[in-house]
Amino acid sequence: MMRNVFLIGICACGLGAAADAPYAGKWKMNAAKSDFGDTTVTYEQMSGSEMKATADGQSYTFKMDGKDNMTPWGMTVAWKAVDAKTWEVTEKTNGKVTATSTAKLSADDNMMTLDSKRVKADGGTSDDAMTFQRVSGGPGLAGKWKTKVLKTNSPETLSLTPKGADGLTISLGNEGAVCDARFDGKDYPATGTMWPSGWTCVIARNGERAIDLTWKKDGKDMYKSTLAASASGRVLTETGSAAGVNEKFIVIYEKH
Repeated sequence: MMRNVFLIGICACGLGAAADAPYAGKWKMNAAKSDFGDTTVTYEQMSGSEMKATADGQSYTFKMDGKDNMTPWGMTVAWKAVDAKTWEVTEKTNGKVTATSTAKLSADDNMMTLDSKRVKADGGTSDDAMTFQRVSGGPGLAGKWKTKVLKTNSPETLSLTPKGADGLTISLGNEGAVCDARFDGKDYPATGTMWPSGWTCVIARNGERAIDLTWKKDGKDMYKSTLAASASGRVLTETGSAAGVNEKFIVIYEKH
């Protein structure tokens, strides 16, 4: 999955028929059972009023002036200070607002909440809440933060549809993204109205119940994970990390 923590995922096997692949079907993320606890985001005060944000091994700079700033993921982000402990953040994809968030520090500066309203591909919205705990730095936004809790009222859905004996269609419901890929090690475009251009996916078989998935942006590895179906066929576990960093995430999907 393309993850935007900031700010903020497939087999066949030696079985005869692709339709029998254990991972095939529609899945829904269980945020309560998933674990993003190793993920960190760092905000660094630069010269003047500019700041640098780093997450998933990628960085961008911004000022608290409400202006759009391009990010490595292909969307823009604008920050605006409300007061010394509160900021409004607007995310745009292809020029359209796709999320509005409020970041707020606790009274002791050791916790930060990020409450977001995200636009979904079907026109609806998702209310997400993420809590971060300070690891170092301060006062204010500057410092290193670690993900603590993620809550959402509209969990991501993931559809995996085999195409013949050597192909797979990956669809992300909330983001409206689709990637038609083959098990040949090549890049295939990920497209959708909610996705920036330049994203591709690569898939590879991994035993009888799992596949390896790589997401790339403009040819650069961004996320690598393995998706494995349980013996019961009711749970799909995605284990991975952003490319180039050792910050594991575990996403639990249940049959939908």
